[in-house]
Amino acid sequence: MVGISAEFETALRKERQMEGIAAAKERGVYKGRRPSIDRDQIHAMNAEGISPTEIARQLGIGRTSVYRNRPLKAAIDHAACL
Repeated sequence: MVGISAEFETALRKERQMEGIAAAKERGVYKGRRPSIDRDQIHAMNAEGISPTEIARQLGIGRTSVYRNRPLKAAIDHAACL
């Protein structure tokens, strides 16, 4: 019996949460986190031939973030060199 009550309460809580999210989206305040990485800057630095490690160091981000945001062509070229 306790399980049924808990499941019902979870359903109500989820419903209230979805209503709140929908209302926030209507007001334009539910947009998610702002991007902390400038992809255009990574692309430009990559086009200049700067290494991913150096790009990460200059921008203060992780090297994995640089690899994740590099242009697809560069990622393919890098894989071919391995």
